Amino acid sequence: MKNKNAIFIPLKNSNLLCLSTFIFCAIFCSSSVFSQDKDVGSIHGNFQTDVQYYNVDTVIGAPIVPEKLLMNGFANIIYTKGNFNAGLRYESYMNALQGFDPGFKGNGIPFRYASYSLDGLDVTVGNFYEQFGTGLILRTYEERGLGYDNAFDGIRVKYSPLSGIYLKGIIGRQRLFFDYGPGIVRGIDGEIMLNELSEYFSEMKTRITVGASFVSKFQRDQDPIYNLPENVGSFGGRLNISRGKISLLSEYAYKINDPSAVNQYIYRHGEAMFLSASYSQKGLGIVIAAKRIDNMNFRSDRNATANNLNINFLPALTKQHVYNLAATLYPYATQFNGEMGIQGDLIYTIKKGTLLGGKYGTGLNINYSAVNNIHTVPLDDLNEKRIGYTSDFFTPGDEVFFRDFNVELTKKISKRIKMNLMYVNFVYNMEVVQGLGGKGTVYADVAIADISFKLSDKSSIRTELQSLTTKQDLGNWATGILEYTYSPSWFVAVMDQYNYGNTNPDQRIHYVTGSVGYTKKANRFMLTYGRQRAGIFCIGGVCRNVPASNGLTLTITSSF
Repeated sequence: MKNKNAIFIPLKNSNLLCLSTFIFCAIFCSSSVFSQDKDVGSIHGNFQTDVQYYNVDTVIGAPIVPEKLLMNGFANIIYTKGNFNAGLRYESYMNALQGFDPGFKGNGIPFRYASYSLDGLDVTVGNFYEQFGTGLILRTYEERGLGYDNAFDGIRVKYSPLSGIYLKGIIGRQRLFFDYGPGIVRGIDGEIMLNELSEYFSEMKTRITVGASFVSKFQRDQDPIYNLPENVGSFGGRLNISRGKISLLSEYAYKINDPSAVNQYIYRHGEAMFLSASYSQKGLGIVIAAKRIDNMNFRSDRNATANNLNINFLPALTKQHVYNLAATLYPYATQFNGEMGIQGDLIYTIKKGTLLGGKYGTGLNINYSAVNNIHTVPLDDLNEKRIGYTSDFFTPGDEVFFRDFNVELTKKISKRIKMNLMYVNFVYNMEVVQGLGGKGTVYADVAIADISFKLSDKSSIRTELQSLTTKQDLGNWATGILEYTYSPSWFVAVMDQYNYGNTNPDQRIHYVTGSVGYTKKANRFMLTYGRQRAGIFCIGGVCRNVPASNGLTLTITSSF
């Protein structure tokens, strides 16, 4: 939907003028206000561009790219003077790289803001990101690797009337590519940090923080079939308690009926709960967490799908893997409509001088996570109230969405040699997580060896050997990586992913890539050439599809 009231600055005409006017007006206004002050403030920022040239590669099923060459780029420019700051972000997609939503197209300034703080009051006008609690009813953020940006455009006010009392209020519309969604989001949040209220409380060993939030959205009902609520409210409460080595965190959120494309326009309410307990001391850390999500998709456009216009954030509560096969073949994506999950994490350092600790000590990390559906009883009311189902809050369903058991061992062998060894066991419901009907559940084992060898004070070499074995999906995979680094400027790397266990001999493909990078002070250049297999890329339970590709990629990053 085109929003005529949105303040989007197209860069076809006087874009650079608009860009410079915004920044330099801020400077001049600030200089005028502080005319007796010789400090005119400072300007800083950063820049990044990713340019890829695509080859035709029918063997891996890479889609044809008519433009041959695509580009994503952005630059942040921020002006700061005392308690005042203003900034903007220019973005360019000519056209967007494969795998990013084609809604990102063209040039523009989708993010600009000005803010100041004075006597406990903090005011922001323009674009901003915000989070209430863990984000169960409100969190906006940017993750460029996913093409995810649900920033607000509006007004945010923060105020602290007393030490230990923090209030927030926001109202705005959310970014949708170079436009804005049709809904208006309003929210308030209050937090009390008990130990900051008085000297008496500050001396308590137990630290207590309580908070509560309310968020609502407004979107006109223009649906010809359903009578849809135009105002949808949600609220949440949280309590954090810590004492010494132990911390407890709890949060609950409730949303009134919010028929949407994601929940098939049912009128059931939504609920979410997140619990976490942790213990830490020198050499030992333990975290146990649990969550329940029921119909908590919350967007400022009820018809939006994919990663567009999310008001809230529902954490995945699974380990964020970094090694290639474990991270990219079967990552978990949060299920908005219903899931129950637990996760336990143990981090332990075996002491130096012991049999297993050796001369330098040994790091051990054991992690387990499990996610099922929620137990539901369907209601045959889709032609009447459309509640959809009932669900007992504490009862998990029988369908397994995801299991991940992994053990990681980190060991320094000598002054020159370090290694990480890792084992991962996955149970992965592809039909649910990736929406691939007929794919069923994958049972996979992953073994990883990561060994670094320091050749000299400036040079080192690192190798990764990875194996994934499974009888389902595409069968077995192997990955090998060899990387040479010459500090502080150069690195060269070669990686080969080989699908040697594919049941189709023609699809037993090598995905080989080579990279070279150069860094000088705040500037970094990287060239990559080779094949990329199709899959999904996830961060924190939010994912995007990645199509197969073959070509040359140039990445430049810089800051000032």
